[in-house]
Amino acid sequence: METFMINLVNRLRVTQFLLTIIITTLLYSPTWPFSAAAASTTTQLELLKGFKATPDPSTTPFQALLQDSSNNFAFGFLRTNETLLTVAVIHLPSYEPLWVANPTRFAQWSDTTQLSFNGSLVLSDPRSKVFWSTGTQGDRVVLLNSSNLQIIQSLGGESATQSALWQSFDFPTNTLVENQNLTDKMALVSSNGKYSMRLGEDFWGLYAAFRQGSDKNYYKHTAMEVKAQIVKGKGPIYAQINSDGYLGMYQLGTRPPVDILPFTSFQRRVNGLLRLRLEPDGNLKGYYWDGSNWVLNYQAISEPCELPSPCGSYGFCKPGSGCSCLDNRTDFNSGQCFRGVSAGDFCGDDVTEKNFWVLRREGVELPYKELMSYKTTSSLEQCESLCERSCSCWGAVYSNGSGFCYTLDYPIQTLLSVGDQSKMGYFKVRISPRRHRVGVLFRAMIGVLTGIVAVLVGFIGFVVYKKWMKRRGQKRFLEEGTGGASPGPYKDLGSASFRSLEMCSR
Repeated sequence: METFMINLVNRLRVTQFLLTIIITTLLYSPTWPFSAAAASTTTQLELLKGFKATPDPSTTPFQALLQDSSNNFAFGFLRTNETLLTVAVIHLPSYEPLWVANPTRFAQWSDTTQLSFNGSLVLSDPRSKVFWSTGTQGDRVVLLNSSNLQIIQSLGGESATQSALWQSFDFPTNTLVENQNLTDKMALVSSNGKYSMRLGEDFWGLYAAFRQGSDKNYYKHTAMEVKAQIVKGKGPIYAQINSDGYLGMYQLGTRPPVDILPFTSFQRRVNGLLRLRLEPDGNLKGYYWDGSNWVLNYQAISEPCELPSPCGSYGFCKPGSGCSCLDNRTDFNSGQCFRGVSAGDFCGDDVTEKNFWVLRREGVELPYKELMSYKTTSSLEQCESLCERSCSCWGAVYSNGSGFCYTLDYPIQTLLSVGDQSKMGYFKVRISPRRHRVGVLFRAMIGVLTGIVAVLVGFIGFVVYKKWMKRRGQKRFLEEGTGGASPGPYKDLGSASFRSLEMCSR
């Protein structure tokens, strides 16, 4: 009996232990069934061939798939506009995107969208096919502590070396992080696609895409060449953020830098990450991470009115006073000074239709005129004539003091407000297509009505003329029958007097 009780107690203990394991497993295990695809959606330190992942509908705004060893950066699905996604590298403490795979084409945040790696990273959908691909034949994907995403190929041999076939640092979007090179083959592009940062032979510049096919340079920083000279033919220059707190320009294969542009943290070591971003307003700004916030470290343009278009099309910016509209009548608070303004030019339009009107304004200046070409004219009228005769010209700004005439070959952007009334502007304002069609239809209706009235007037005149001619003919006939005398009163041929006259004549 005693042995039976001992065995029973032992069995109860084993049963209790098994129940504990089962309950713990049910409480802390994932609710989805285990599979290779499901397991791959967890954050990893590398992605191997065969990796596949789909976005989790409950995740917002970022779903991490790969992270670096320091846990500062992650690569994964980035949600945008609630229903769309792309793949991106983010700074984990701030969730700030540092690199985006394809900022111009997005996939749907749905279980049909898939990121896979089979030598090449591919973002695809069975219905829309491939959204983005690296086009490589690598062995694995890693994310470095610098935030650089790389596809690695292992090389055979005793040394077992590795080579980076592809890296995100070669395809920057709107951000440059420290120790990342920006070469003359690359560009930073703002998230709205309107502005870009590019390198020249001895400078870097900011450009605005005001007109398709032609970018306007609105900011330029030329290398000072204090510590080193640029040698022609030795190679192009590149830019890099140095950990000491400056943006340097270098010529390939040479040190020290040919230019140093200091940030506010220059020679003051900061522990957080340094980055440079081209903002949606066209300004270039530098930041550093202080452990809890991004601190402004540098900005290329400090005065808001000096930005390429702070008040939008046909805006008027006065330092310290904000924005208004060039026509001085439209309320800027409506959000748009003129509706129907489009890109392009007037070269494809019928100039006889006059589908634009002219706006003139005194006290105006271009915010970046030192980077624009000009012609010297003797008068405002001559300057205006240059623009009026050119179908590619949208406007002109003239200085009466210098005679400089700046013509604008792109849709009018924000102008500066200045106190000098001798600086005058001439601007073409395109009539909206709808309004233009209404005007054309109205003129056509007026033409038709005018034609109808002319026909009616002609017909009435013809009828009146016919009646007048008929009456005139009757009158002439009567005058000819009486020898030209008046026919007088009617005579009764049967009267006695008429018979007496007849007898006498016999």
